[in-house]
Amino acid sequence: MTSMQEMPTVQSCAATSCSYNQDSSCHAGAITVGGQSCGTFVEISFRGGFDRDGLVGACHRSECRFNDKLECTASSVEIGQGADVADCLTYEAR
Repeated sequence: MTSMQEMPTVQSCAATSCSYNQDSSCHAGAITVGGQSCGTFVEISFRGGFDRDGLVGACHRSECRFNDKLECTASSVEIGQGADVADCLTYEAR
């Protein structure tokens, strides 16, 4: 199991309508990548999160080369426009 110190950071997030996004930086405690997109994406009328960069808590993309037992092993991830407004752009097929 990955400790919090080893969890990858969200290097950048281009989903500017997400309430965790402040100045292209994710401030969620930890995101979940589900399907191909950020499952933590939320669009509401106010901003939230912590005063630090978001982390990747879990990844459900078992076919990604960075996925090891549902944990992301990339050093950091980028979230942005792909097929959805908040896709994991760091994804690489095995």
